[in-house]
Amino acid sequence: MTAVTDRPTVAATPAPARQTPSTILGSGIGEGLLLKPIRYQWAYDLYEQAVANTWFPHEVQLGEDLGDFARMTEEEKHAVTFLMSYFNPNELLVNKALAFGVYPYVNAPEAHLYLAKQMWEEANHCVAFEYVLETFPIDREQAYAAHVQTPSMAAKEAFEVRYISRMSEQTLDINTLEGKRDFIRNLVAYNVILEGIWFYSGFMVALSFRQRNLLRNFGSLIDWVVRDESLHLKFGINLILTVLEENPELQTPEFADEIRQMVLDGVEMEERYNHDLLPNGILGLNATYINTYVRYLADRRLEELGFEAHYGVSNPAKWMAAANDTLELVNFFEATNTSYEVGARTS
Repeated sequence: MTAVTDRPTVAATPAPARQTPSTILGSGIGEGLLLKPIRYQWAYDLYEQAVANTWFPHEVQLGEDLGDFARMTEEEKHAVTFLMSYFNPNELLVNKALAFGVYPYVNAPEAHLYLAKQMWEEANHCVAFEYVLETFPIDREQAYAAHVQTPSMAAKEAFEVRYISRMSEQTLDINTLEGKRDFIRNLVAYNVILEGIWFYSGFMVALSFRQRNLLRNFGSLIDWVVRDESLHLKFGINLILTVLEENPELQTPEFADEIRQMVLDGVEMEERYNHDLLPNGILGLNATYINTYVRYLADRRLEELGFEAHYGVSNPAKWMAAANDTLELVNFFEATNTSYEVGARTS
């Protein structure tokens, strides 16, 4: 130990350099202002891939699908309208979850870069779905009202709002155990359940029209949205696992059970919603088929978090497989995340 008399005087001591945060979580405005050296390469890799994936809705000529839409049955038109009723406002709800519930509590600048791009992408998706509403002969007021007036749709939104309200309307201390739990709950609610199950379920229905040679350009628009959402899911899962690895005190059976139950509750809500989406079914598709797919998705998300599959169902829409299985398997509590490095980039 150095003797007191050997210490430099206060006047002679240079201002200490700001220390790099040791964990990804924090709330200091003065922290995380230097990008290099990058601490979380997975976040920067996802940012670069997201930038390479940049697209704009009006590059797709949706007007070419108008003839298909005119020939569709009322049930089919209802399904497209119902999807827009849900997708459009919830893209903006995701942005609120990112702005209030994730961005302020992350220190790493590479994560901030990705989150900024993700927020732009969510805004771009909202514009894309507005483009659909502007192009197809859809009653805009009816479409907007449905997400409030349809109980199954309103229940899904209330579920999400409950989690983001903890972050936006209450003081969250990210340094406490409960604050970190709330951070993870928010990520599970939005990245895993909303984006990873509910959105993917809707994407399958939207893309099913193209399987029947209908709405092919609309399908291309959805393809681009899915490409973005696959990165959102990767980022969210990686962030959840990073927080758990850096905060082992979170790794309790009770918290694991809570997270697992959140996913199962999300499945129940989605199953009710899909009966309203397709009350009578359309050619080759009905609520039972979609809900089997939802259970398949839920099993994949549970496995990606390290849980065992709950439903044990096979994928009824194998043509969607490339969109479903976006992550390597990791363990929610025990294993080191091996899917951080994103090796391939989409140009």
